[in-house]
Amino acid sequence: MTIIASGQTVFLSNVDGAIGPATASYISRSIDQARSQGAECLIIQLNTPGGLLDSTRVIVQKLLGSSIPVVVYVAPTGATAASAGCFITLASNVAAMAPATTIGAAHPVTLGGMPGDQSQPDSTMTRKLENFAVSYMEAIAGQRSRNIEWAKSAVRDSSSITAEKAKEMHVIEILSPNMKDLLQQLNGRIVNGRELHTANARLVQVKMSFVEQIFQVFWHPETMFILMLVAIFGLIAELNTPGAILPGVAGTIALVLALYMAAILPVNVAGLALIGLAFVLFLIDLYAPTHGVLTGGGILAFVVGSLMLFDQRDPLFRLSMWYILPSAGLLAAFFLFVVGKSIQSQRLPVKSGKETLLGKEVSALTKINANEGKVFVEGEYWNARSATPVNQGEIVQIIGIEGLTLKVAPKT
Repeated sequence: MTIIASGQTVFLSNVDGAIGPATASYISRSIDQARSQGAECLIIQLNTPGGLLDSTRVIVQKLLGSSIPVVVYVAPTGATAASAGCFITLASNVAAMAPATTIGAAHPVTLGGMPGDQSQPDSTMTRKLENFAVSYMEAIAGQRSRNIEWAKSAVRDSSSITAEKAKEMHVIEILSPNMKDLLQQLNGRIVNGRELHTANARLVQVKMSFVEQIFQVFWHPETMFILMLVAIFGLIAELNTPGAILPGVAGTIALVLALYMAAILPVNVAGLALIGLAFVLFLIDLYAPTHGVLTGGGILAFVVGSLMLFDQRDPLFRLSMWYILPSAGLLAAFFLFVVGKSIQSQRLPVKSGKETLLGKEVSALTKINANEGKVFVEGEYWNARSATPVNQGEIVQIIGIEGLTLKVAPKT
């Protein structure tokens, strides 16, 4: 729904959580909407532990190129602008923080989308990434005339400071306890050559679209991990019981979504390969008489691959053992019991159909020879043939079936 601004308006966006592609889309759309509706400024209320560097760069470029003033307000009390949040805050036209909030700790850990991306960077790549982040932060702070030395230390030394210290060190411009006070302090400030009139402005909130909300949920590591589990369960179930359709469709959709997220999240290729190997081992064990040995190897490969899937140094993308171990146990139970029982049922003797006639003993209704004869079995008359001639009334055993004719032999 299009929001029509009337009079003095201030647009407000709320970013609470990790920075990802959905956040970048949301902030970019908020800036465009505030500009098109003639708002005094856009306020981004921020509380984030960090996020993807690629998405952060998109947001920073949008902030630096915005023709409408953008205010980043780290709030509410207790909020933080860590890592990616520090870059975004320093890139704003006006940086504000609520009391008892923090900013900093912007040392890069995750490459997520950087050129030359590697899951386990060596020391050379780590230095290159750190040098890039330092120079990038320096450029941002210099563009906004903020404390360059502290900005560089936030990246190089993971320096973090409180809102009060940030105001004192000229990292931010405003220390404000609430939104009403922030609007008062913004009133009369000259930004981008224009004076802000925000004292009596009406706040217009810009909300995330439905698609952005979905993507904001889906790009988390836990979501990708669960999608991979659904893909494994679904595809194995479909291969084990062809024609079920639903498991195969669900597994395929989950696999496509997981691969899409692997292109966005900082995934370790080795971890992804180990999980793929686990899937192959599970599949082979369905048809090979290995007595569960390959399933055991698959479970081990799955656990190790899950531990390696994301960079464990970054708490934002660290996959908890509370996800890995129960999932491994669920996989083991699935293959040991569900799939095992299914295979056993496939190997049971046939209990219905013509094949159940094999081995039965019946009385010959007529003489039976190599060309003709009759027997009565299971309530039906059958043509019968026998390589050894059989007299009427003799007991014969069914040894084969050819179309509608039974092959019999005298009982020995």
